[in-house]
Amino acid sequence: MPICGDDFPLTPKQAELMAIARRLGSEKFVPRAAELDREAKFPFANYADLRDANLLGLCVPESHGGRGADYATYAMVSAEIGRYCGATALTFNMHVCTTLWSGLLSEDLEMSAEQRAEHRLRQAIHFDRVVKDGAIYAQPFSEGGAAAAGAAPFGTTAVKVDGGWQVSGKKIFASLSDAADYFGVLCTEKKTDAQLSRRDTLYLAVPRNAKGVRVEGPWDPLGMRATVSRTLIFEDVFVPDDAALMPQGLYFQAASRWPHMFMTLAPTYMGIAQAAYDFTVAYLRGEIAGTGPVKRRQFATKQIAVAEMFVKLEQTRNMFLRAISDAKVDTSKSTRLRAYATQYTIMENAQDIARLAIRTCGGQSMLKSLPLERLYRDARCGSLMLPWTAELCMDRIGREALYEAGETDD
Repeated sequence: MPICGDDFPLTPKQAELMAIARRLGSEKFVPRAAELDREAKFPFANYADLRDANLLGLCVPESHGGRGADYATYAMVSAEIGRYCGATALTFNMHVCTTLWSGLLSEDLEMSAEQRAEHRLRQAIHFDRVVKDGAIYAQPFSEGGAAAAGAAPFGTTAVKVDGGWQVSGKKIFASLSDAADYFGVLCTEKKTDAQLSRRDTLYLAVPRNAKGVRVEGPWDPLGMRATVSRTLIFEDVFVPDDAALMPQGLYFQAASRWPHMFMTLAPTYMGIAQAAYDFTVAYLRGEIAGTGPVKRRQFATKQIAVAEMFVKLEQTRNMFLRAISDAKVDTSKSTRLRAYATQYTIMENAQDIARLAIRTCGGQSMLKSLPLERLYRDARCGSLMLPWTAELCMDRIGREALYEAGETDD
C-alpha cells in the first residue's frame, strides 16, 4: 500500500516524486540498509542516488533548478523513503529542511525590502550549491539543554566581526556529521553587555572544512545507526555574512508563526510504521524470501493482530495527511494542537506497530537477516527527538487547550 493510501489524490508532481522515491527505495536503499545499520555507516551511496534524481533539491524552487516541492509533498516523499531506510529519510529531513526553511517557509515571513533583497541573493548561493554542486546540508540542533525545545537561547554563539560572524559552541546528536558539506547551525548572537536571547537566534551555514570545526566522539546507538550523529565542536569559526540561511531575527519569527516547521521528523516514522505493517502482511502470506513459503494468515490470532495494526496505521496515516495539508504560516489554535497531536501519535504508534509486528511474526522476526528487527529499533527513539518530544507535545496540548494566549491563574 502506498504511504498515503491507494486512493489519496496526488498532483502529477507528487505522483512523479513519490514514484522516484519508491523506485530508489525498493531497488537501491533496501539492499544496503542492513549493512549500513550493522556498521553504523552513513548511506553515501543512497545520497548519490538522491543527488542523481535531483531529490537533494526537492524543496529548492524550480526557478533555481530544484523540484519546487511544497511542505506536504516533501512530507509524503520523506515518508516514502522512510519505508525503505529510516536513517536515510531522517538525515534527508535535515538536508531538505535547510532549503525548506530558507526557501518556501521564509517567503511567508515579514522582512523589510532590504532584508528580502539580501535574502534572495543568499538563497541563490545555497540553492546553487545543492542543485549544481550536489552539496549536502545538515541541521544540527541539540545541545544537551533546553534550547532545542525552545525554552532557552542556544548556547552556541555568534559574535559579529568584520565581514561575517565568529561561531563557537557544541552540537550533539548532529546527524550527517560525517557527510555534510555545510552545517546549518542555529546559534545565538552574542551582544556586548546583553544577555543571550532567543530573539537573537541566527541560522548560519558553516562549511565542514572551515578552520575550527571538529567532529568527535563515537557513534554506537540503539537505532538510526546510519545517521552517524556525532558531536560537532566550533572553536572561533569564521563564516562570512552570506552564510546566513535566514536574515537576523527571522528564525524566532518562524518558530512563533510556522509551527509545522518542527514536525518534519514525523514523516520518517510514518514510513517506518508503514514498513512494519507491510512486512507483517507479507510474512503472514508467506512472501518473505528466506523464511519458507509457509502461509500463517489462516490463524485467527494473526488476523486479529493485523487488524489491530491496520487500525493504528490508518489512524496515524489520516492524522499525518491532515496535518501536512494544514501546514502554513499563522495557523489557528486547533491546527497547532492537531500538529502536536499528530507528532505524538506518529512517534508513539510507529514503535507500537513495530512491537505488534514482532509479536505477530514471532521468533524469525528478531533475526538481523530480516528488516523488522531494525525497524523496531529505529522506531524506538522517535518520541525522544527534539524539538517536539512526546512529553513536550503532551505538555503543550494540555497547556494550550486550557489557557488562551496571555491567560494566567493570578
